[in-house]
Amino acid sequence: MAHAETSCLCGQVKITAEEINPKFTVCHCQSCRTWGGAPYFAVKCGTKVRIEGEEHIKMYESSTWASRGFCSECGTHLFYKFKATGEYNMSLGLFSNLPELEMEMQYFSDVRPSYYCFANETQEMTTAEIMAYFGKES
Repeated sequence: MAHAETSCLCGQVKITAEEINPKFTVCHCQSCRTWGGAPYFAVKCGTKVRIEGEEHIKMYESSTWASRGFCSECGTHLFYKFKATGEYNMSLGLFSNLPELEMEMQYFSDVRPSYYCFANETQEMTTAEIMAYFGKES
């Protein structure tokens, strides 16, 4: 597990994540692709996250089980936060020097557009598998 400090583009939101899992995930769902124009690359940060400048974070409830947070000043995508556990999946791009990064999982693999594909060998979960897993938590 890594420890890192970062901020949004304008610096109004500062984040310290104590336990970053370097095995990151990629989500291909339509919401993630609409939110960022591409799949969402995220590192799991658990709940040991300190945020300064929370008044600059705009939250969007994107599903029954999670919300997305972004800076209301510069628009930087900050995190995907699970409601039931309070765990954060933070945007990988926020952390520029994480050691030992490895793509581990691809979510919504069955709706991945045909115009891109990763060469990495990863675990994958389909829409049905995601709904079965998270649906029971909401």
